[in-house]
Amino acid sequence: MPFRYRLQKVLDFRIKKKENQLQVVLKAKSEVERIQDLINANNKEIEGVIQTMRATTDFRMMDSYDKYLKHLYEKGEELNKQKEEAEKVLAAEQEKLVECEKEVKVLEKHKEKALDTYKEELKQAENKQLSEVAVQKYFQKTKLKKEEEEDDN
Repeated sequence: MPFRYRLQKVLDFRIKKKENQLQVVLKAKSEVERIQDLINANNKEIEGVIQTMRATTDFRMMDSYDKYLKHLYEKGEELNKQKEEAEKVLAAEQEKLVECEKEVKVLEKHKEKALDTYKEELKQAENKQLSEVAVQKYFQKTKLKKEEEEDDN
């Protein structure tokens, strides 16, 4: 009879749960990267506005540039807050992933132990059969020897 792990469905469920959690972690990472790209674009825009303001701005437009720069800085602060929140979410999802991996490893070790136990039981059953065969052969030989002795007498 081949080895059949009694908790295989649970193991498969936990593996699927781990894979789904991995997808969630990847989405969270991509969200952090997306926000970081927005931050970088905002910083480049701030630098561009500052350089334009210094190079070619008429003094009458300085107030407009200042308001626009203030808006960009506020946007940058908001993006940094969003990034911090996204990083917190990522950290929480990674912790969940680690927990899922632990659950899978526990069942995999249990499966390995069950397989080792199964192999040991098979080995013991085989040895028992061989032992019984050896005992039967021994009794047959002793029976034959007794019959030969009786025939000789």
